[in-house]
Amino acid sequence: MGVVVARYSEVAATLAADFYDGERDDAGVPGAFTVALADAPPTGQTDGSLRWATKDLWPRDETDATVAQVEPLDVRLEAAFGKADMATQRLVADAGRSTVRQAVQQDPQAVAYARSAALGACYFCKLMSSRGAVYATAETAGRDANDRFSGDASVVKFHNNCHCGIVPVFRGQRFELSPHAAEWDRIYREYAQGHPGDQLRLFRQALAEHDSNPLPGSF
Repeated sequence: MGVVVARYSEVAATLAADFYDGERDDAGVPGAFTVALADAPPTGQTDGSLRWATKDLWPRDETDATVAQVEPLDVRLEAAFGKADMATQRLVADAGRSTVRQAVQQDPQAVAYARSAALGACYFCKLMSSRGAVYATAETAGRDANDRFSGDASVVKFHNNCHCGIVPVFRGQRFELSPHAAEWDRIYREYAQGHPGDQLRLFRQALAEHDSNPLPGSF
């Protein structure tokens, strides 16, 4: 798994650098800038993800086993393959996202970045996307908002099988939310804002009732 993750992380980082260069050219900012490719995830992180994906495969005493751990072996194998695929996807995609994020931090002409989420994204990703180009610190990006979203101090949290991206914003640009992100922002303000400690639950509930794009059943 480590070899596969390293190989495709380099591809993801290269594609992200090309994307950044294109966004910079479109913004018409002056001066040259070379995007540094983010490193592949460390071996320990990859190994840890694999251990998590396969933890239900090993035999356990039935008195100590979870429901998943007493399933037939073929069921446990299928679940492990699925988890490994999702974890690998996140590790590889993180290399691309980290490349853009680091470029924003290093480029004198970059001022911020926004999170882009797919129409069918989970409620957390939709909320992060609705915040717009405000990400400059881990706190504004939701580092501590939900411990199910894995990652190190990479500012934005991404879960397994997450397809969110990072969009750079350059000096002189005016960032505007996409129509669907603007709708998520409206839903948040109407149904969840002003309820400290309960915003995520209320936002998720409001999305289920008022968002035209359904929430996925699971991550």
